[in-house]
Amino acid sequence: MFDPGSMDLSSLLQQAQELQAQMESAQAELGAKTVTGTSGGGLVEATVSGTGELLGLVIKPDAVDLDDLETLADLIVAAVRDGNHQAMALARATMPAMPELPELPDLPDLPDLPNLPGSGI
Repeated sequence: MFDPGSMDLSSLLQQAQELQAQMESAQAELGAKTVTGTSGGGLVEATVSGTGELLGLVIKPDAVDLDDLETLADLIVAAVRDGNHQAMALARATMPAMPELPELPDLPDLPDLPNLPGSGI
């Protein structure tokens, strides 16, 4: 049977608080960093924060063809996606690893619950 006294809850709580502090620090660090996504060989550049917020967009004149705005739209989407992918990679590299949690013992089988009105059980 599960014995809650067998777990060191104060140690677990301290680890959770340390992890929270590390996560907050990593989030602040990510918010201060930027990455640049590009498309069309550099015709469109999207600047994205480490948290994924679009901060700026640069479109070079060669990217603009008034007879083909669909391609320009595709280049913008591709540059923003590239920036977001880079921001996600930066976040994965910056965020602390999740600690291994202690294995919890098997819980006892719960008794069958009576049919509850309106529950469909």
